[in-house]
Amino acid sequence: MVTKQEVREEKWKYLTDNKLGRFPFPLQNRIPNFKGAEKAAHFVTQMPEYQNAKVIKVNPDAPQLPIRAQILKDMKTLLVPTPRLKAGFIIVKPAWVPTGEERRAASLSHIKSYGKEIALDEIPNIDLFFAGSVALNRDGRRIGKGEGYADREYAIIRELGNPDIPVIGTIHSAQLTDKDIPIDPFDLTVDWIATEKELIKTDSPYKKPNGIQWDLVTEEELEAMPVLREIQELTRNGT
Repeated sequence: MVTKQEVREEKWKYLTDNKLGRFPFPLQNRIPNFKGAEKAAHFVTQMPEYQNAKVIKVNPDAPQLPIRAQILKDMKTLLVPTPRLKAGFIIVKPAWVPTGEERRAASLSHIKSYGKEIALDEIPNIDLFFAGSVALNRDGRRIGKGEGYADREYAIIRELGNPDIPVIGTIHSAQLTDKDIPIDPFDLTVDWIATEKELIKTDSPYKKPNGIQWDLVTEEELEAMPVLREIQELTRNGT
C-alpha cells in the first residue's frame, strides 16, 4: 500500500509537469488549482442535491472559487471555514452580495467584506459539503494536503448535530487515483466527484466521521484551534 504523501507528491508533480494547474503556484503543499474547475462546478450545479440545497459549506481553496461564486448566484447561503479554523466559519447570504459581485464575495481576500464570522451555535443546518482534495479514489477515499482540516470540519458539524450530508470533491481528472489509499476512522470520504469531464457517484463503502474523536485531539490542537474548546463547552452544556 502506498502512503498518502507518495500519492500527493505524484499528483502535484503530474499536474505541474503537464501544465494542468493555474495560479497560485507552486501547486505543491496546497489544494491545487486546476484548469477546468469551472466545468467541474457546472457538473455539480446539475445535481438535485445541489439544486435542493439551501446552505452549502465549501473549502476556501482557489479551485473551489467557481462553485462558491455560483452558490451565491443561485441565491444559496455560503459557509466557508476560516483559515486553519482559527475563527470558526464565515457565512455569506446572497442578499448581502450585490448582483455581479458574487465572485469577489466568494474570494478569500474579500469574503469578510460581504459575510461575517459566526459562533458555532449560530451555524445553520448545512445541506451539502465540499472538500478540497489533492487526490480522490473512485470509491470515495480522499487525500487532502495533509493537515486534516476537512476531516475536522465535517466532524465538527456532526458533533454539533448536523445530519450526515453528501460530500463532494471537485478535481481535475488527472487527480483521480486507483491506488489503495490508506484510510483512518477519522478520514472524510466523498460521495461525489466532479471533474472537468464527468460527475462520478462513488457509492463509497466507507463511513464518514460522525463526530470528533476527542481521544485523538491533543492539547496543542486545542490551543491552535479555539473552536475545538468552544465545542467542548457547548456539548458539555448540552447545547
